[in-house]
Amino acid sequence: MKIRPKHLNKGDTVGIIALSGPINLESLQRNISLFTDMGLHYKLGKTIELNEHDFEETDEAWVHDLHQMIEDPEVKGIFCATDRYGAAKIADKIDYSLLTEHPKIFWGFSDITFLHIAIQQYSNVVTFHGPSLSKELDEQSKKMFYQLFSPFEIYYDETISPLESLIPGSVRGEFIGGNLRRIVDTLGTKFEIDTRDKILLIEDEELSIEEIDRMFNHLRLAGKLKGACGFVIGRLGNGDVEENALSLIKEYLLPYKKPTVARFNIGHSTPNIGIPLGVDVILDADEKLLRFLPGVE
Repeated sequence: MKIRPKHLNKGDTVGIIALSGPINLESLQRNISLFTDMGLHYKLGKTIELNEHDFEETDEAWVHDLHQMIEDPEVKGIFCATDRYGAAKIADKIDYSLLTEHPKIFWGFSDITFLHIAIQQYSNVVTFHGPSLSKELDEQSKKMFYQLFSPFEIYYDETISPLESLIPGSVRGEFIGGNLRRIVDTLGTKFEIDTRDKILLIEDEELSIEEIDRMFNHLRLAGKLKGACGFVIGRLGNGDVEENALSLIKEYLLPYKKPTVARFNIGHSTPNIGIPLGVDVILDADEKLLRFLPGVE
C-alpha cells in the first residue's frame, strides 16, 4: 500500500516550484488566485524566478527547491508550475527518503510523469496527476483541486466526458502511468515503470501515428503491456488522429484481453481532470466507469 499524504485544511501553506522548464509569470499569476480562493497560503520556490538560460545551466537549483519544500514543516503540498521538459534530469539526484519521512501532496503532469513514477517506486507515496499552473484552467479542472481537502472517492464516468470501451471486462488494481513519452523514457533506467498487475494510464499531446506505433511497440517488447491488468487511455490527439490512434492501440492491446477504456479527459485535454496515482481503482469497461480510492488521508 502506498502512503497517502494528509489532506489540506483552510489556512495551510503550499509550495509552488518549477521542475520542468521556466514558467511564464503572467500565466502563473492568472492561476495562483486558485489557492487563495481555496483558503490557502503559498510559497514560491526559487525555481519560479529562473529564466530559460538558468534552466539550461543548473539542475541543482531544481533539486534544492524540491528538497526545501519537502522539508519545510509549513508546506503541506507541492505543486509543479510547469510541464515542459527536463524533470528526468534530476530523478537520480532526489533524496526519496525525505518524502517517505514527510509525505506531502505532489501535483503535476506531462513531463512530471517521470517523477511520479520515480516517487512511487522509491518514496512509496501517492502523487497527483493534474494540470500545471502554466496552463489556463477551466472551472471543471479547478474543481478537482478540492479533492485534496477531504478523503473521498472519485468517479469518472460519461457524465464527465464521452468514453469508448475498447476491450470489455472489469478489474481492480493500482493506478499508475501518465504521459506516454515519459513512460517510455523510464525504460532501461533504474526508474523503469513496473506495470505488473497495475492499471496503466497513457496520455499525451497530439502525436503522429508513427510515434504512437513506435512507443507502443517499445512497451510491448519491454513486457509492459502484457504485465498490466488494465488500460486507461487519455487524449492522444483530435479528430482523425485520435480515431487512427485508438484503432492502432486496440490492435496492440487486444491480444492481452485486459479491460481498456479510452477518451478520458486526463492530461493534455480540456478539462484536465486531476486524479491520484498509486491508489487502487476499479476500471469497468462494460459500464465505462473508473472509480478511485481517495488520494489523501
